[in-house]
Amino acid sequence: MEIHASENGPYLIDTNGRVRLGDETKELRRLALCRCGASENKPTCDGSHKKIGFEAPEVTITID
Repeated sequence: MEIHASENGPYLIDTNGRVRLGDETKELRRLALCRCGASENKPTCDGSHKKIGFEAPEVTITID
């Protein structure tokens, strides 16, 4: 599994299509998780990183 942190943006996780967030199940090809702390929809990203000028490097995390 890989988790990709986009430059100045969220953590991106490619899924198999079904994601369960709390009591809700969604069909998503990619899940974007907040890493700036400003999202109103935590743990998912709502684009707030752009508004607050969040800066962080791009990185890929590989889990074996």
